[in-house]
Amino acid sequence: HVQLVESGGGSVQAGGSLRLSCSASGYTYSSYCMGWFRQAPGKEREGVAAIDSDGSTRYADSVKGRFTISQDSAKNTVTVYLQMNSLKPEDTGIYYCAVDRCGVATGWLDPRRYNYWGQGTQVTVS
Repeated sequence: HVQLVESGGGSVQAGGSLRLSCSASGYTYSSYCMGWFRQAPGKEREGVAAIDSDGSTRYADSVKGRFTISQDSAKNTVTVYLQMNSLKPEDTGIYYCAVDRCGVATGWLDPRRYNYWGQGTQVTVS
């Protein structure tokens, strides 16, 4: 039973920072991709950043240089962080983390590739 729990969302003024966390448990594959995605009202869910079990990363162009994804691995649990700096109003949305097997790197930010999702955490930038 795969379980992902996000935390760290909130409200911040433009230019501020937030750090999101996602703890994943129950995923039995040693090789994985974990990604952060966001969905604004009326818009499709989009990929923000992803990291694989070896530490390779990918970012959406809109967040490069502002967001950083990282991870900590412990026995049976992986925690992935998303450090968000220089936040903009257009970064507002519900942020979800997800985990699944990695395919080609060009697909890491495609939400359709992921089968396991957290419940989401709201980020509001004003």
